[in-house]
Amino acid sequence: MRDVLDDLIGWWQAGETVGVGTVVGTWRSAPRPPGASMLVGPDGTAVGSVSGGCVEGAVYEEAQDVVTTGTPTLQRYGVSDDDAFAVGLTCGGIMDVYVESVSRESFPELGEIAESVAAHEPVAVVTCVKGPDDRLGQRLVLWPDRMSGTLGAQRIDDAVAADARGMLAAGRTATLTYGHDGERRGDDLTLFVSSFAPPARMVVFGAIDFAAAVARVGAFLGYRVTVCDARPVFATARRFPDAHEVIVEWPHRYLQAEADAGRIDERTVLCVLTHDPKFDVPLLEVALRLPVAYVGAMGSRRTHDERLDRLREAGFKPDELDRLSSPIGLDLGARTPEETAVSIAAEIIAGRWGGSGERLTGADGPIHRTADR
Repeated sequence: MRDVLDDLIGWWQAGETVGVGTVVGTWRSAPRPPGASMLVGPDGTAVGSVSGGCVEGAVYEEAQDVVTTGTPTLQRYGVSDDDAFAVGLTCGGIMDVYVESVSRESFPELGEIAESVAAHEPVAVVTCVKGPDDRLGQRLVLWPDRMSGTLGAQRIDDAVAADARGMLAAGRTATLTYGHDGERRGDDLTLFVSSFAPPARMVVFGAIDFAAAVARVGAFLGYRVTVCDARPVFATARRFPDAHEVIVEWPHRYLQAEADAGRIDERTVLCVLTHDPKFDVPLLEVALRLPVAYVGAMGSRRTHDERLDRLREAGFKPDELDRLSSPIGLDLGARTPEETAVSIAAEIIAGRWGGSGERLTGADGPIHRTADR
């Protein structure tokens, strides 16, 4: 819902009622992930997408009906439906879409949620999308230190809170199932946990021309991008307009301080482009022992071998060195900074979703993969 939140909050603040369809479950090659949303505004305007075009028409009509009736529904779309050719997913996937009406009365916490998202404060919205009529549509809103709303009973709220906060910390959006009393053994209640975690971080070390291109691609992919270099003459906001912040500091000191402050997590990606052993070896000594998603280092094959020798001398074991992506990026034949940035981004994406990096035209199996992150 993050990509349609501005439109939704605008209508909500104006006192309007909006139809909202949200993907809450996917199987096989569904084109949009859980959390993707489409709005149907009071003037009939459609905003956002749940399928890239396959089922938008059906969800649009369902959203209009839900606004009229006030009763939320859970719809499944896919090739197994009788009307699959008309409204199903021609890509072969299956998806569950939860359709509800949203207004100030039905969702009073939305304003505070929007404020948290804008301030990069973690917040999760737990919605009952399948269950008894008296539970359907009930919500629990969770911040790391507080909660609002209810799923119908305190024991359920307490059981769900711990699980949902764990998902929020990992930035995961997915469904959970519980029994009537909140026990995990049971499927009486299907709850959709929408995590609005702060954007994952990309930290780029080395204020070079390649770093500017990597920062641009990283911001495009939705990362909060930091560029760090110890040389103030090169580490300037003017040289890196796409970075969210530019830091002048020795890279290893900055990374350690950020880790100590809790600002580095399992979604963080680190791109070491320093090209200088006095910078990148101390930095990698810190980076390779942090629980981050990706550590990549730029350099030639010779530079890579010398770097590994230095890291072995520093006490690194083979399994620790296996975490290092070096030379950085996938083999795309890249030459320019922009092409190299694409190859780095491609490796990060492949690592996140378990992709092989091969051409799809010669590969078998599903196109869209799933991952825990």
